[in-house]
Amino acid sequence: MKTELLYLIYVTVLTGLLWIPYILERLAVQGLDEAIGYPDDPRPSSGWAVRLKKAHYNAVENLVVFAVLVLVAHALGISNGTIASASVWYFWARIVHAFAYTFAIPWVRTLAFAVGFFAQAVIAWQILP
Repeated sequence: MKTELLYLIYVTVLTGLLWIPYILERLAVQGLDEAIGYPDDPRPSSGWAVRLKKAHYNAVENLVVFAVLVLVAHALGISNGTIASASVWYFWARIVHAFAYTFAIPWVRTLAFAVGFFAQAVIAWQILP
């Protein structure tokens, strides 16, 4: 399997698992009945859980762009070390972004986002004519 496809799977799995900690926190704070229902005045989630939920949304939004770029490159038969490296960088940037967002580390979060964006731009540059 090509590196970029493997890392697309890794990023997808990461994105697919990010919801688990904040849902477990919601269950712990609110209890099962409140967490699965629609209470009028729910107990607030912890700050870290709110931030992780935002990081998850951001990961979903960026997964769309990353996945399309990797899959278009694959469909066009374009695979090289640059795309592979950018895919690896993107994956690690998303991990750092999720942790930095969750634990409120602003400069690290922003830098990780920028690295991920740059990785997407590098892949796009490789496939554009």
